Amino acid sequence: EVQLVESGGGLVQPGGSLRLSCAASGFTFSSSAMSWVRQAPGKGLEWVSSIYSYSSDTYYADSVKGRFTISTDNAKNTLYLQMNSLRSEDTAVYFCARLKNPYDGRVGLNEYDYWGQGTQVTVSL
Repeated sequence: EVQLVESGGGLVQPGGSLRLSCAASGFTFSSSAMSWVRQAPGKGLEWVSSIYSYSSDTYYADSVKGRFTISTDNAKNTLYLQMNSLRSEDTAVYFCARLKNPYDGRVGLNEYDYWGQGTQVTVSL
């Protein structure tokens, strides 16, 4: 059974940092492509970042480029999102998701076959 379990969310002040984790199980994590997707209150899903295992390439939405870093630890089957210089507009539920096709190059427009339950990130004074 495929499982994705996020953790690491919380309340942080503007300018602060958080590191999100996504523990994966039930599939070959080292051969997968993964993304972080977020949903702000009252808004739709927004792609944040992706990482492709076959190439180690990483991609970011313009809104987070230079502030967020996506990475993986294949020994721990875990996906991470390091978030620095957080802003109020980063407030959202953050989901990790597995790309249905690990070679799908349509960055930000990928189809996903598994999602985590989400972790809340709130940036506020």
